[in-house]
Amino acid sequence: MLIFIFKWVVWVIVVFLLLIGYVRYIESHAIFYPMKGIDLTPKYLDLAFEDIYLTTADNFKINGWFIPADKARYTVLFFHGNAGNLSHRLEKIMIMHQMRLNVFIIDYRGYGRSQGKPTEAGMYLDARCAYDYLVDKRKLSPEQIILYGESLGNGAVVHLAAESKVAALVIESGFSRGRDVAKSVYWFVPNFFFSNSFDSLTKIKKVSAPKLFIHSRNDEIVPLRLSKKLYAAAGEPKEFCEIIGSHNTAYMDSREAYVSGLGSFIDRLKD
Repeated sequence: MLIFIFKWVVWVIVVFLLLIGYVRYIESHAIFYPMKGIDLTPKYLDLAFEDIYLTTADNFKINGWFIPADKARYTVLFFHGNAGNLSHRLEKIMIMHQMRLNVFIIDYRGYGRSQGKPTEAGMYLDARCAYDYLVDKRKLSPEQIILYGESLGNGAVVHLAAESKVAALVIESGFSRGRDVAKSVYWFVPNFFFSNSFDSLTKIKKVSAPKLFIHSRNDEIVPLRLSKKLYAAAGEPKEFCEIIGSHNTAYMDSREAYVSGLGSFIDRLKD
């Protein structure tokens, strides 16, 4: 009888560990969808730009574009979402350019022409490298830098803003924690099965800079409630701009509201 119970316990433990391993594997492989090919550059939109390569603290070369604007009010440090690469954000870059904002957008390691393989820890190092470049090499003051995080880029900007001075933080289609996104899909799996990846919920409490949250009520990938959860945890000053449309096209589907919300937020930074 004791042998039977022992074997049963062992099998339960094995199945439990295998299930955790499976969930963690699926979780890690569902985060990053990098594309290598650069489809277009800002030149396609008649925008002047600098093609920049930086070396991260762990010795990977990452690629970025610096797109200057005449009489720029701020410089936007742009971190894109989990799919594609920087060449798939040209329309958003143009919107910011028309607001008289410099834009510095990078590809995380493993994306586009950047070396390496994407990881959460690597993403944070890439973000730090880009921020330090603006401050140390381009001699921008932190008060001139606006961090912009799109979807997964939310993780990079919140992490960076929690430990660095910036003029403001803009989060588009953001989320509270990686496990909250995973839970919205695998609702039947207990919370402890998921890792504590991209824990913006904890880090946002350390961010004192003005914050703008932009999210679509129709977002089919990151539920609106996860952005609201992050917003609720954030301290003042903060604003929320609710738009409509799909996860990837809401800024176009609600272009007027998107441009108005982003533009008015930036205008008020000087107030």
